Amino acid sequence: MKIYSLKLILIMVSFGAFAQTKKEKDLASIKAICGCFEVNFNFAETFNYSKDSIYQPSENKYDKALEWVQLVDSNEDFVSMQHLLIVGDILNPYVIKHWRQDWMYENTDSFPYAVNNTWLYKSNEASEVKGQWTQRVFQVDDSPRYEGSATWVHVDGRSFWSSNADAPLPRREITKRQDYNVTLRRNHHEIFDWGWSHEQDNDKLVREADKKDVILAQEKGYNTYRKVENERCIAAQVFWEDNKEMWALVRKQWNTIFSMRQNIQLKDKVEGKRLFQYLFALQSNAKEEEISAIITSFLF
Repeated sequence: MKIYSLKLILIMVSFGAFAQTKKEKDLASIKAICGCFEVNFNFAETFNYSKDSIYQPSENKYDKALEWVQLVDSNEDFVSMQHLLIVGDILNPYVIKHWRQDWMYENTDSFPYAVNNTWLYKSNEASEVKGQWTQRVFQVDDSPRYEGSATWVHVDGRSFWSSNADAPLPRREITKRQDYNVTLRRNHHEIFDWGWSHEQDNDKLVREADKKDVILAQEKGYNTYRKVENERCIAAQVFWEDNKEMWALVRKQWNTIFSMRQNIQLKDKVEGKRLFQYLFALQSNAKEEEISAIITSFLF
């Protein structure tokens, strides 16, 4: 074992020999997203550009929730985490599988959203994503939603990540609005000592084939995740332990689809039901063949 003199140690420290690497800081920031949080969701439409004189802007949205963000898998190039909502009476809580996010380092295979439940495969040059992390966001049934790639920034005591991504309509509007069909999301995630924030500056786009996108309106989103004691999210932890094997099989099926490196187009419904309705109805011991058949039935 090497024994360093105090003078040599001081020199090494001054030159950053024991400092965290950039990638280690990135991973620490990403993993800080995990835990038990009190969440505030805030959205407000800021500007509209409609030529319709009776245009009605979306109502402001303010909501609160208790959410557990479960670390599902991680290594030096990949982090996967599952969001779980805890609702209902504090003595008899009900857990809802929410969205999932995966973080991939220097990822070259991307699936940007196009329109009409279609994600187009794109192969990126390694130079385009050097040092970057892709955040791939999934819907509650683990189908794709949107993704963006950018560099984590650590400067002046701040750690943040910002990117742009086309996405389907948000869940809060998908049953209320039919006058636009794509959301251009400008996502900003930042880590704080109290938790983390997700800030958005979004365009509501009308996208039609062979036409330039039209901005119908814009909105501001500001969601805060304030860390609380993990014990408050015990119900979600138990839920995940009971159901994680089934959802691992769901992810396995989707990973197979992504590995084909082809465009993905999904049906909105099959026999009158959405994909999440089929998957949420499964037992925790559901077989891989049953899960595969359900997901495959939604593929064009």
